[in-house]
Amino acid sequence: MRIIIVGGGIGGLALAAGLRRHDFEVSVFDRDLDITQTGGYHITLDGRAQAALQELVAPEIFERLLGASSALRLRARDAFWDRHGRLLGHGPRLDDNPGVDIDRITLRTILADGVGADLHLGSPVTDIARTATGAPQAVFADGSTVPGDLLVGADGAHSLVARRLAGRPTNHPTGIIGFSGRTTAGDLGVTERHRLGSRSSMVLGPHTTALYIGFLDPAGNAVLDTPRPREAITTGPTYIWGAMFAESPATDALRALQGTELRSALLTAFDREGWRRSALEVVERAAPGSIAAFRFNAASTRAEELAPWPAGAVTALGDAVHATPPTAGMGAGAAIRDAASLVTGLRAVAAGTVTLPVAVSRFEADMRVRGSEVLVAAMRTVRLMRATGSPLGAGATTATAAVLATAQLLGRRRLASL
Repeated sequence: MRIIIVGGGIGGLALAAGLRRHDFEVSVFDRDLDITQTGGYHITLDGRAQAALQELVAPEIFERLLGASSALRLRARDAFWDRHGRLLGHGPRLDDNPGVDIDRITLRTILADGVGADLHLGSPVTDIARTATGAPQAVFADGSTVPGDLLVGADGAHSLVARRLAGRPTNHPTGIIGFSGRTTAGDLGVTERHRLGSRSSMVLGPHTTALYIGFLDPAGNAVLDTPRPREAITTGPTYIWGAMFAESPATDALRALQGTELRSALLTAFDREGWRRSALEVVERAAPGSIAAFRFNAASTRAEELAPWPAGAVTALGDAVHATPPTAGMGAGAAIRDAASLVTGLRAVAAGTVTLPVAVSRFEADMRVRGSEVLVAAMRTVRLMRATGSPLGAGATTATAAVLATAQLLGRRRLASL
């Protein structure tokens, strides 16, 4: 079989690496010109995502991934604060948590090495079509086409492939706009560095405002003691934060700003909602070039509404099907698990024990359940944010209750990074 993958993000590259490892012919097409042309933040891989990666990539690739990762078990318990910087409570202990954090750029770069020459950058797919015999094919801007036996859309929340299959968009805006950035611990003052510590933090403020501060340290909290050079782009204790606001004309306008101008505008927006400036030092001292804006999109939390098309020679995975806000830290892991599930199905097809349409049908059924699970978890925090949208007087109390409710809802699952 020849498999065409549209999109070279985490899910698409994980799928391609797994297919290559099992001797499938695969081609990945992505619009980016450089593999590092992606948000420079970090993602969380829980035990299930790591197990899926072990199935997909060669042992030396998996070792490189863990060698560039930060262990959750070495972090202090997550903290919950109010918008004035006052401690409200802590999340669960992480001592037995097998999860790891890794830079998105680092993960994407290492996975791309597993795909090798089968990754074609600067090759955006503009449409999908069928050959005269009914085989799927990718269509490019110049009119050229590449046919395959199976075409997989791994092209994210704004997926062309999933939209063609469903006949409509497969997700919708949640009403939240996010702004992410990076701040090294050394750039903070001693007092704030001590307050934040070696842990992640969460604040839910009034009027649907929030600030997540993730902690990443692949050197000090290394997963492996390895002689290999560490490949992580984060080389020391770093806070990767995410500011969140209700979508409005004012917050939409911020998306057009960059660098120091955007950083100043974010601080002003927090000021308007009554946040104490001293509690925003992590934003104030962020590297200006690291700050970026994005909209939170989400698919339906109902499994039966995900991948709403008959199974066949075109399918999709990851955010193309179950677009997930970053508020549960499970989106990338779910895409990796999607990839492992599809590889398992295609190996059965190659072995002659199942036909391609049946294998795709089983994969999509599995993906619907997984997608629903991660969406339910992610949307809990989005709904709690919306619950803080009351007038300022009541909002502070509501925000405090929402933060503590979040901690209770988490159980053993932590708030994870943007």
